[in-house]
Amino acid sequence: MLDTTQSEAAPPPKDEPRGCLFALSQPPLMIFLAVIGCLILMAALHDLLLL
Repeated sequence: MLDTTQSEAAPPPKDEPRGCLFALSQPPLMIFLAVIGCLILMAALHDLLLL
């Protein structure tokens, strides 16, 4: 006979909110943050070395 009772190690429900690490793992967000970081770095180097 097939056991239809739920086990104690059931996975969490799917409607749980995801955390910040899930958001940071998205490629478009990481590309956006990398571009902004490069622009800030270039501006800082310009200020330090060329002005």
